[in-house]
Amino acid sequence: MNTSTPTRNFAIVGVAGFVAPRHLEAIRRCGGRLLAAVDPHDSVGILDRYFPEARFFTEIERFDRHLEKLRRGDEASRVHYLSVCSPNYLHDAHVRLALRVHADAICEKPLVINPWNLDALAELEQETGGRIWTVLQLRLHPALIAIKEAVQAGGPKREICLTYITPRGSWYARSWKGSVEKSGGVIMNIGIHFLDALLWLFGKVEKSEVHLLTADKAAGAIELAGARVRWYLSVDARDLPAERGNGGAAGSRAAYRSLTLDGREIDFSTGFDDLHTRVYEETLAGRGFTIADARPGIELVHSIQQARVVAAGSALEPHPLASEK
Repeated sequence: MNTSTPTRNFAIVGVAGFVAPRHLEAIRRCGGRLLAAVDPHDSVGILDRYFPEARFFTEIERFDRHLEKLRRGDEASRVHYLSVCSPNYLHDAHVRLALRVHADAICEKPLVINPWNLDALAELEQETGGRIWTVLQLRLHPALIAIKEAVQAGGPKREICLTYITPRGSWYARSWKGSVEKSGGVIMNIGIHFLDALLWLFGKVEKSEVHLLTADKAAGAIELAGARVRWYLSVDARDLPAERGNGGAAGSRAAYRSLTLDGREIDFSTGFDDLHTRVYEETLAGRGFTIADARPGIELVHSIQQARVVAAGSALEPHPLASEK
């Protein structure tokens, strides 16, 4: 009797983007097969490294028609998972496309920009029987898992200071990422995975303040059930520490990540390379991250984006960089 696991077939939306190679690598490592890909941009030579035989489309309509054709074929030829790596504002539509062709969706974060869209997607899951999964890879990071285990042991509220500076060039403001309507703003675009992880670690929001909010940076403080958090997010190279090449050449402008727990630095220098593969492994095993998992982070980021900026330190202690602005 053949007891081998059947091959899972994939398609991908947004294969020319920054994050797509992580998904392609995860699909390959999990033994999947990519049948089709779509992107309005045709600079997709990355496919040759992973799945050179995959059908490629530059028009979503023709891609949709191809998936529908595959759906009407036998089980071995239909798409089982659609990976969604498109711009944030299109995630909702492309997740719906997945369920329409009877595939589960594996959607990059954020699952949606506006939290009320989660309710409609949950209803669609029930109507179709399909599943919507998302990528919350920091929940699988070894350093954060260790913190989770320590927090579960109890104790007083922890003091957290989060700093994430990932420099972007002038192209950023002119792309969809620079549009609040399309990306959800700088907090949603670069901060959603960190804020989701903090909610996962320390529980519900009790109080939140925004001390700085511009197109390229944001800062604030959050009182969680188990921690007081000061956070600072930026795509401005001038915010990099001097020793990391503040304002310097592109080669010296690598992302700066810092997370301190009660004054102790948590090592985030390693452990990122295989996280998307781990997310796919968990998802294919039925243990992936769901709409319910994604909701708290999306609601928090949306509330921050809509909040009125208050004077730093009006109630909650500000992040040191916010005090300097």
